[in-house]
Amino acid sequence: MSTWGWIVVGVAALIVVAVIVVLASRRRRRETKFRNRFGEEYDRTVRQAGSRHKAQVDLRERADRRDSFEVRPLTPEARARYSERWRMVQSHFVDQPGEAVDEADQLVVEVMRDRGYPVDDFVTQSDMISVDHPDVVNNFRMAHQVQVENHNRRATTDDLRQAVVHYRSLFTDLLRDEASTGSSNH
Repeated sequence: MSTWGWIVVGVAALIVVAVIVVLASRRRRRETKFRNRFGEEYDRTVRQAGSRHKAQVDLRERADRRDSFEVRPLTPEARARYSERWRMVQSHFVDQPGEAVDEADQLVVEVMRDRGYPVDDFVTQSDMISVDHPDVVNNFRMAHQVQVENHNRRATTDDLRQAVVHYRSLFTDLLRDEASTGSSNH
C-alpha cells in the first residue's frame, strides 16, 4: 500500500476513535444526568427495564407526564390541617396499628391530590412521585407493600411501624414548601 493509503487508513482510524470517544462521553453525561435527577430510582428502573436506554426512556416519559400536571404548593392552612391529621395517625397507631397504616396511606393520597398529582392508582402515584421525590419514592412503595400485606393479614406490628415511618418520609416531603412545585429536582 502506498504512503497515501496508510495516511487515509490512519485518518479514518482516528475519526472512528474520536466518534467512539464522543459517543461514550455523551452516554456518560446522559447517565450522570439521570442519576443526579432520579438517584436510586434510576438504578431500580434500569434493573426493572433491563437496559439503561429503556430506563432512560421510561424516566423521561414519567417526567414529561409529570410536567403535564400542575403541581402546586399547599396553603399554610392546608399544611397545618394535614400536620394535625398526621399527629392523629401516629397516636392512633398505638391502639390500632393496621388502621393507622391505612389512614397514613389515605392521608398521603389526599395530600397528593391536593397538590395536583394524579391519584388514580398506586403505579401512577409512585411514578409521578418518583419524578419530584426520588429519594423517598422507594419508602412509599415499601409502605404500600406493607399495607397490602396487612390487608392479607401477613404484616407484623414492626412491619406496620416501619410502614408509618416510610409514609411519614413522603408526607414530610409533600408538605415541604421549597419542593412544592418539584422545580428544585429538575
